[in-house]
Amino acid sequence: MKATVVREFTGPITVEDRPLPEPAAHQVRVRIEASGLCHTDIHAARGDWPVRPALPFVPGHEGVGIVDAVGASVRCVQVGDRVALPWLADACGHCDQCVLGWETLCLTQHNTGYSVDGSHAEYALAHGDYVVPVPDGVDPLDAAPLTCAGVTTYKTVKLAGARPGTRVLVSGIGGLGHLALQYARLAGAETVGVDVTDDKLALARELGVDHVVDARTEDVAARLRALGGADAAIAVAVAVAVSNESFRAAYGSLRRGGTLVLVALPTDGRLELPVFETVLNGTKVVGSIVGMRQDLAEVFRLHALGRTRVIRESRRLEDINAAVEEVLAGKVSARLVFDLR
Repeated sequence: MKATVVREFTGPITVEDRPLPEPAAHQVRVRIEASGLCHTDIHAARGDWPVRPALPFVPGHEGVGIVDAVGASVRCVQVGDRVALPWLADACGHCDQCVLGWETLCLTQHNTGYSVDGSHAEYALAHGDYVVPVPDGVDPLDAAPLTCAGVTTYKTVKLAGARPGTRVLVSGIGGLGHLALQYARLAGAETVGVDVTDDKLALARELGVDHVVDARTEDVAARLRALGGADAAIAVAVAVAVSNESFRAAYGSLRRGGTLVLVALPTDGRLELPVFETVLNGTKVVGSIVGMRQDLAEVFRLHALGRTRVIRESRRLEDINAAVEEVLAGKVSARLVFDLR
């Protein structure tokens, strides 16, 4: 089978022929149809974060495909099912976090395309209990970005407390932000889209955002104060120089009692909080990691009902290094997806 492989953090990702993997008793083998390129894949391939993947590894955690083999102990998945391979490859199932419904905080979890081989390949193995069914009628090229970008922002909007009568700012209208805007609108919130490029601002307008703020020419915090402040600000801008400033601007946009939700993970991201203002204003700052299996099932159901749009472009798996450069250069409308059909 064809697979992309990271063999060193300083070199290009290679495309190799590998033996077809055989599933263990608890695993399924999935013939990949589509696999989204997430910025996390790039961080993984470059060893950007404090805990690095063990080399060599296959990146990719937005995989969608058809199950073609199942292990002896798999009960809930059958050959022929279309499933998604999310970031959460598996968790212990017994710790406090798992039992309380926060399996993505499990200390012994494994992550697809990071601690176990991922979906940027023609076939991938996955734990049979942690794949998520993809409803009939959902295009695999849409389902792939929803498997991470979708479920991440869906969970974020939940944590932000978006509901009718609230005002939600989304900073960074790209692969994650364009979906965050849609989920906030579905929750009934008034929405504000912030970006620094003409095409992303145009995308926000196309998606029906209530207010657009061009951070190149406008003071984001001042504009939001004029509106009455944001009940929640969701920070998904990922470029380092942009993110650090966008974090500060998002914080400054909050009304009293507001919530800053941090999602983006830039390599050198930093946020300094003024303690006096944070205490007096009752400001909340929370981190939001990817959602759980149930969240992803809800994301797929909403998309199957036609409530969301995925803005994406397709590429060939062989062109993974060029695709990475496109993402880093900010040349992508929202999300890139490798089409393996």
